Amino acid sequence: VQLQASGGGLVQAGASLRLSCAASGRTFSNNGMGWFRQAPGKERELVAGISWNGGFTYYADSVKGRFTISRDRAKSTVYLQMDSLKSEDTAVYYCAAAQGGTYSTNRRLYKYWGQGTQVTVSS
Repeated sequence: VQLQASGGGLVQAGASLRLSCAASGRTFSNNGMGWFRQAPGKERELVAGISWNGGFTYYADSVKGRFTISRDRAKSTVYLQMDSLKSEDTAVYYCAAAQGGTYSTNRRLYKYWGQGTQVTVSS
């Protein structure tokens, strides 16, 4: 069972990136999913979450209006569209599958984690 995150990179402030998280080994179509990020010296935080059917989403205040989470259950893939990137968005981004059908801000409730993808935003 694996979650593969991709799409990170080095961009300038104001640019956009789209992260993808593809599942293999099993589907997570009935699980809530989350995108977390961790900057150096900081706690890992949930930036966006989505329920199993996409009906509910969550965004951290710091990314509201700029990031959009979505999922394609048929492709077992979750996306994070990041627009108007800022230098403070620089971090390693991780996707994770929750134990239940919705997301949680508590990272201990996520059973499967991707390997992380680096996002660096230069100002």
